[in-house]
Amino acid sequence: MNTVLRAVPGKVTIVGSGVIGTSWAAHFLRWGYRVCATDPAAGAEQRLRSDVAAWWPTLRRLGLAEDASLERLSFTTDLAAALHDTDFVQENASERLDEKQRLIAQIDAATPTDVVIASSSSGLLPSQIQARCARPERVLVGHPFHPPYLMPLVEVVGGARTGEAALRRALDLYRSTGKRPIRLRQELPGHVANRLQAALWREAFALVDSGAASVEDIDTAIASGPGLRWALLGPFLTLHLTGGAGGMARILEHLGPSVEAWWQAFETPRLTPELRERVVEQVEALAGRLGGPEVAQRRDKLLVELLALTAAEGGAHA
Repeated sequence: MNTVLRAVPGKVTIVGSGVIGTSWAAHFLRWGYRVCATDPAAGAEQRLRSDVAAWWPTLRRLGLAEDASLERLSFTTDLAAALHDTDFVQENASERLDEKQRLIAQIDAATPTDVVIASSSSGLLPSQIQARCARPERVLVGHPFHPPYLMPLVEVVGGARTGEAALRRALDLYRSTGKRPIRLRQELPGHVANRLQAALWREAFALVDSGAASVEDIDTAIASGPGLRWALLGPFLTLHLTGGAGGMARILEHLGPSVEAWWQAFETPRLTPELRERVVEQVEALAGRLGGPEVAQRRDKLLVELLALTAAEGGAHA
């Protein structure tokens, strides 16, 4: 691909450099930002730099901004120093509400009022996250999809006290770095994408629990069936096209009663020790047969190729 992207001036602070924070750092570096990461954990800087360097060839294939460089990455364990002169904060601490509230309040106190503070929280509500802040109007959720250095989706969610200006600025920044943000109009545990995944996981675990299908059968059913179509158009447009000339109206008339009956028959499984053991055993065996650590590498390679194809077509929803 090797596209040269538009360079974007400015500094992004990454608070928390675990898997998600490190991936965000790589993403913003790709787009020419200066990135300063901070994390108190032992060995955090070494892991950050090692992972970003390992992903850099993949990002080069996707295309780098003119000024993109690993030299623009800095690290400090001093939160205040990391926040100095920043233009945007992407926070990535663990999903513990008390810890998140404390950290966001510290960031709020240490940054100018015009700096947007986005949390990568995958399920916490922004109204809860901003509860201890003196200036909550610039605090919101900017939840990426894993891995953020490749996946375009970001869910942007405001809390009860988040200002419209902060939401617009976050959406604009994410779009300017190649993301496909969606804005949620309600606060929901798990936001949108994780709730949709959780609905599918519920039935997948129920099928394994009942013995109707194995882990491998279910993964094959999705990856070789609806997953291929969903990657291009999503569930609603896919369903619309299934209806042929009559579109969504026809398919709902034709399949609606059956789908309603299926919904009524769905059961919510319990993650019993037996079910956990069965799923872990089967998925580890499947991953082993597919090459173990190489599975993630092949996934990323195919994701890059798919992203390049959809970009050439103007995007799935262009």
